[in-house]
Amino acid sequence: MGKLFLVPTPIGNLEDITLRAIRILKEVDLILAEDTRNSGKLLKHLDISTPMQSHHMHNEHKTVDQVVSRIQAGETIALISDAGTPAISDPGFLLTRACVAAGIEVDCLPGATAFVPALVNSGLPNDKFVFEGFLPVKKGRQTRLKILAEETRTMVFYESPHKLIKTLGNFAEYFGEDRKISVSREITKMHEETIRGNATEVLQYYTDHPPKGEIVVVVEGKS
Repeated sequence: MGKLFLVPTPIGNLEDITLRAIRILKEVDLILAEDTRNSGKLLKHLDISTPMQSHHMHNEHKTVDQVVSRIQAGETIALISDAGTPAISDPGFLLTRACVAAGIEVDCLPGATAFVPALVNSGLPNDKFVFEGFLPVKKGRQTRLKILAEETRTMVFYESPHKLIKTLGNFAEYFGEDRKISVSREITKMHEETIRGNATEVLQYYTDHPPKGEIVVVVEGKS
């Protein structure tokens, strides 16, 4: 029987990949990639010629059984996402669960993920925290915000640039205007920045400076 490797890839700076990750990607029989065109650029940069197959949120339900069968037949397969660690707000959970259920060995390599540097860099307590990923867009959003308003641990969210203003407004409304917030944008990239302040101050900053790129929002828990 083969094996499944979950391999983190850089979230911006191409130097942020481990030597082990490069070796594994060269040695496996197949790489499952969220976007083969995007990953192809990284693999070319690393001089990796391993075959790739598309594996993303729109097809993973259909391809999981096939991948499990290939691993059971003896192939070793690596799963990568467009950036960061697979299954963290990216495809990967369904395949991992199926492999575990089938008795297949799963090995997740350590590596890049956006929320860890954003949390550590925020200056907010990180001894206890909760990772929320993306908030619900519509259904369940208010309910989730009301629950999180009572959360005492530091909270970590992912958000897209065009929804950041709305989300920061929600935080000011549900958590209070004085709640401390840190927004990290474009982590490891050329235009990386972290803006810290209370909910009102951070909301005003991004109202005046429309954001671009990948965003992590770290929010103080209720005191």
